[in-house]
Amino acid sequence: MIAKALDDGQIQRIRRASLEILERVGVVVPHEETLRRFADSGAKVDFGAQRVRLSADLVMRLVETAGKRFTIFGRDLSQKAEFGCGKRNYNSTAGQAHWVESPGAQRRYATLADVATATRLGDALDGVTIPGAMADPHEVLVEYRCVDVMLEMLRNTTKPITFWFYDRASARFLVEMMIALRGDEKSAAEYPVCYPLLEPISPLRFPFQGIDLLFETARVNLPAHIGPMAQMGLSAPATLAGTMAQQNAEVLAGICVTQVIKPGLPVCYGGICHAFDMRTTQLIFAGPEQAIFGVAMTQVGKSYGLPVYVNVGMTDSERPDAQAGLESGVTMALAAAAGADIFGHLGIAGADQGASPDMLVLQDEIISYIESAMREIDFTDDAFALDEIEAVGPGGAFIDRLHTAENYRRELWFPKMLNRDYYQAWRDGGAMSLEQRCVERRKGLPRKRETLPMSEDIDRALEEIASAARKELANA
Repeated sequence: MIAKALDDGQIQRIRRASLEILERVGVVVPHEETLRRFADSGAKVDFGAQRVRLSADLVMRLVETAGKRFTIFGRDLSQKAEFGCGKRNYNSTAGQAHWVESPGAQRRYATLADVATATRLGDALDGVTIPGAMADPHEVLVEYRCVDVMLEMLRNTTKPITFWFYDRASARFLVEMMIALRGDEKSAAEYPVCYPLLEPISPLRFPFQGIDLLFETARVNLPAHIGPMAQMGLSAPATLAGTMAQQNAEVLAGICVTQVIKPGLPVCYGGICHAFDMRTTQLIFAGPEQAIFGVAMTQVGKSYGLPVYVNVGMTDSERPDAQAGLESGVTMALAAAAGADIFGHLGIAGADQGASPDMLVLQDEIISYIESAMREIDFTDDAFALDEIEAVGPGGAFIDRLHTAENYRRELWFPKMLNRDYYQAWRDGGAMSLEQRCVERRKGLPRKRETLPMSEDIDRALEEIASAARKELANA
């Protein structure tokens, strides 16, 4: 199953336009050490304006250097997410400022307790490969927030995790926690548990902190996701082609940043541009433009041989309703068929309006549906069942055959929440909507699988590092 939005000639036109942007316009890099490294690499650097212009040859040389396959591992090393090898991964959101406790409820500021709730939920949902913090806890000082979030997540899941990194000072403590978790620095590099996101600020700028922290995370070779979020008509041209060319230029520049910091560092291509709604004045999470972006940017990223991250499977709806199902399902299915490596951030109510655990439960059902649709079909002689067809013969039935009993569970997908009952059976069961079933399923999930606790020694070591971070960073 293959989805395409671009032909080969159109992919090449985007690539050429992006290289022209980087050579003619360049990018702003407000980081002195990185500017020096770019200059040493042969880029044209205006140190006063902090502007870097990159030739096509230099860009392609640095992109070629980047690592294009990597794996992140959970606390349990058998729980992993693989990139660049044809696997599909699904992550819940790394964190939202607000939390929506139930569909339609008044949202509130997210807390550290919500991080634990979200992590246990992501751990329990089979479709979620990488649980995200979902909550950006308001009550924890931003200087060490990511440290407390990482600790809370490691305590509540055995899967790999994702959350928001903050700066180089806090990243030092995160790296120390990774080393304590794995036992030594070599193992922390061999079995990374998470990755940072380098998010260029469209158009064509980079944040100091996002670059600076990579000097710390590169110590243990953490992969870096490069994900600008260019918005068509706001921070990018008001055309699909122009937005994709600028997005691609920003991603390529971000890859170049990682490679002048540490050659060979693994990267993931973030084709996560969006359209901007001129009526509501906010980005659009899941319009038809997002379906196009998801497929097209996957094609562009794959043309460089890179693993690709796209913002699909999300919704502009604030609750897990029909709109959410349509938008999440269509955009995710198309990007999956295009060959993207990871989809997200899932579990958001509307366009960055807050984190919703019930929305994540709906999207887990969508993941299950899509994974079944993407399955490999059995074309063996046994699967053609010619002897069975002969035995049943014209006018017969297969419902009472042993062959049917032996095969139907493997050949059919069975939903956890989607309704297939007769009308009266549905009414007798309470005439529940899918949204209501999401709420009911979410209530039971955390009790279905208990997360394996960390050893007391590792927990104590991580807590000591977190305590040191709180003390040092709060007074910085």
